[in-house]
Amino acid sequence: MANLKEVKNRIQSVNSTQQITKAMKMVAAAKLRRAQDNITRMRPYAAKLASLLQNLSADGEQEESSKYAVQRPAEKILLMVVTSDKGLCGAFNSNIFKATLRQIKEKYQAQFDVGNVTIMPIGKKGLDYFRRREYKMIDDFWNMFSPVSFEKASEAAQFAMDGFVEGRFDHVEIIYNEFKNVATQVLQTEQFLPVKPAEVEAGNKFEVDYIFMPSREDIVVDLIPKSLKIQVYKAVLDSNAAEHGARMTAMDQATENAGELLKELRLTYNRTRQAAITKEILEIVAGAEALG
Repeated sequence: MANLKEVKNRIQSVNSTQQITKAMKMVAAAKLRRAQDNITRMRPYAAKLASLLQNLSADGEQEESSKYAVQRPAEKILLMVVTSDKGLCGAFNSNIFKATLRQIKEKYQAQFDVGNVTIMPIGKKGLDYFRRREYKMIDDFWNMFSPVSFEKASEAAQFAMDGFVEGRFDHVEIIYNEFKNVATQVLQTEQFLPVKPAEVEAGNKFEVDYIFMPSREDIVVDLIPKSLKIQVYKAVLDSNAAEHGARMTAMDQATENAGELLKELRLTYNRTRQAAITKEILEIVAGAEALG
């Protein structure tokens, strides 16, 4: 049985850890509130832009839209993998890594074997993970969360867009955690390029007739690149909110576990202390009997 000093030191250590995890939970909750507001405001705007993008890209007459919708054999692949900068957020990052490796194995193993799969990590954890494993990487856009900004997301999106147009990439996907609620993050793998054409449901073959001002050409030139950049920005905002939710949940669980461990340690401390007192009493009684 452990002595009193060892148990007391462990109680102090666990108590300090519990205070840290409780503070981290409160910080994550404060950051989550802001991040959740940002992604909630962004989603309707991004969804409408994506809808417009698909409709415009389906029109082959527009060169600006069609160059991002060119369908080529998927020989050169770019995976934009969104992780976090910090840990202590449960399985948030490990789920992304597993999803990325699974995507490569199931869809792009042949391209990977010949060195045609490139990873663009967004977040320091992704950068470290794929760098240690010596994956082919583009490591210029990982620092996107301090702070999150549309300008940083635009630079990463523009790089992928230019690479697609120039033929350096044939297929671009984004892998990230979508924020659903505090306790739930949904893994998403979205096709970024080429742009998917608008889908027409069976029996619903009408087309949306938009009125373009100032002109269709001017709007297409501005809207298509902006919509693609918004798609990346939305994924980053979603991942940011999901990260804080995952960290808040993980720290709450850690705080509860520390509380349970403290109960066990205090019970062990009391038992050890009682055993020591009982032993001292027995020694005193035995000594008194010997003298008698």
